[in-house]
Amino acid sequence: MNNGFITVAAAVPSVRVADCAYNLTQIEDLIAQAEGKGVEIMVFPELSITGYTCQDLFRQDHLMMQAENAVLRLLDFTRKLDVISIVGAPVPVGNLLLNCAIVIQRGDILGIVPKTYLPNYSEFYEKRWFASSQDLHPTEIRFAEKRLTVTSAPQVFRTFEDVKFGVEICEDVWAPTPASNHLTLAGADLVFNLSASDELIGKHAYLKSLLAQQSARTISGYVYSGCGFGESTQDLVFGGNAIIYENGHLLAEGERFSFSPQLVISQIDVEKLRSERRCNTTFVNAQRPSSDERRACDEVFVDCLPPVNQPISPMASSLLPYRWVNPHPFIPSDDMMQQSCEEIFNIQVAGLAKRLTHTHSQKVIIGISGGLDSTLALLVCVKTFDKLGYDRKGIVGVTMPGFGTSDRTYRNAVSLMQSLGITMREISIAKAVTQHFEDIGHDPNIHDVTYENSQARERTQILMDLSNQLGGLVVGTGDLSELALGWATYNGDHMSMYGVNASIPKTLVAYLVRYVALSGVDASSKATLLDIVDTPISPELVPTDSEGNIKQKTEDLVGPYELHDFFLYHFLRFGYRPKKLYLLAQRAFDGTTPGAGTYDNATIKHWLTTFFRRFFNQQFKRSCLPDGPKVGSVSLSPRGDWRMPSDASSATWLAECDALA
Repeated sequence: MNNGFITVAAAVPSVRVADCAYNLTQIEDLIAQAEGKGVEIMVFPELSITGYTCQDLFRQDHLMMQAENAVLRLLDFTRKLDVISIVGAPVPVGNLLLNCAIVIQRGDILGIVPKTYLPNYSEFYEKRWFASSQDLHPTEIRFAEKRLTVTSAPQVFRTFEDVKFGVEICEDVWAPTPASNHLTLAGADLVFNLSASDELIGKHAYLKSLLAQQSARTISGYVYSGCGFGESTQDLVFGGNAIIYENGHLLAEGERFSFSPQLVISQIDVEKLRSERRCNTTFVNAQRPSSDERRACDEVFVDCLPPVNQPISPMASSLLPYRWVNPHPFIPSDDMMQQSCEEIFNIQVAGLAKRLTHTHSQKVIIGISGGLDSTLALLVCVKTFDKLGYDRKGIVGVTMPGFGTSDRTYRNAVSLMQSLGITMREISIAKAVTQHFEDIGHDPNIHDVTYENSQARERTQILMDLSNQLGGLVVGTGDLSELALGWATYNGDHMSMYGVNASIPKTLVAYLVRYVALSGVDASSKATLLDIVDTPISPELVPTDSEGNIKQKTEDLVGPYELHDFFLYHFLRFGYRPKKLYLLAQRAFDGTTPGAGTYDNATIKHWLTTFFRRFFNQQFKRSCLPDGPKVGSVSLSPRGDWRMPSDASSATWLAECDALA
């Protein structure tokens, strides 16, 4: 395991029914490939040593002897290999024949796991040949020249680095109470499934849904390998499914109906799974079975062997070679974009609508700058008023040009308010702020924090006073990314009566505005919205350049928002330390993902340090955050997801940032 990631594989070999020698060579070839690629644990299909479709040949002693001999040869083959291999084979235990998973590492059998639920309906009739683990009493056997005990008790295997995994076989996961339920509650981080599920119309989609749900419900990594080409097609066809999930998210899958062997590799984040489990009180409570349940199903813990070999492939030591890291974790996938954007708007609208009906108000006051955040907040207000049947004239948009307002943002602000049909007010802050500078003795030629924040607080004062005058609510425009970085003036744009964007990160705001522009507004509004999306992000608190262009660009000062949003998501969602954030960012922004920036290590380190410094230092602003709706899985509300002392020390986090190479 490296930085919490373990490399796993689902292997689908070519097979000849009842030809154990041939099947063994195919299995050995895939194991050798996996070892060379740094795979730590791999799983093969159900009964992969013999083939699943041997039918009554399973009653032949000769086939049983050949299967055992193949396992013996496999032990010899793996004697110097660290990779843990899970293969399927029939195992005679006294008067029973069991359909088993055999866990092998470095020439030893770590354990034998018998199948519990035997399908005996429709096209399946496994009970004709096999017994269930429920029929088994703990029995000592000699198999492949090894003496070991076969038991029905759940077995949890522990690697040298304390990664825990369990095994279930095909039908076990289709049962009402899958074996993986108990395995994961007993501590298994990963579940490996050896399967022989045939292909039927619509079954594959159901299978993927089942595996995704089981992985999500048990907060586990789930690695599935199903029988493929070479199994008998006398009555059934097997597609050779190789699928890897992590907490319900698909990491990798192979090619269905491939005529060639497959080795599907991915890296599962065990630290993430454990973080999710610790935070999920339902999972924690489910780990406390009744005394009767405990007596009935005490698990057995089996220790794997420590590695002795160094990875022989350069790929094995490179940066997460088998895992794609999403550089924009807050942004929905393309196929879900429309549905997700609509859902986000509905949450924002519902939140604001409740606040308006509760206060019996049909007026809102909102500052319109011509930037992304105020535009999104305005669109939410418009949709809320339309849905409540309120007159849009009750939305009072206030543009407040100051020393840094550019012609472009001013025109966009005015144009948008006009095309949306709201009430427009224009109140220049220049005169009031100039008087304020005189009152406090500040030189207006010094463009420092006083110069900037005086403008932000003047704008907020205007909005608050208008709310008193008009009897409406001030709608806040600040977003999640600004809250995380403290990029807001305390008691300035930091303050409102309801913040509709409080859970929307900056990287998502542009997508939402673009979505509205392309999904049904009038032509004039569309053109304005698209231009707003293309405008550089700026607080516009210092004068423009000689040509009237925006000079103060936020991302030049505070850093790229796509980096900060990436840090924010993984820091809050999974509690990752700086070292792991750095590793993930290196992979996410390595230039291989279209639409994402490319950053070198020094740049990532610089802005990661900035993120932690600002996040800790600016907590006091979040501690008194106005109300606003939670939209996604990450929120900074001090009344909900994030409760942090305003004076916590950042020293440990910054020290680790400083040590990054």
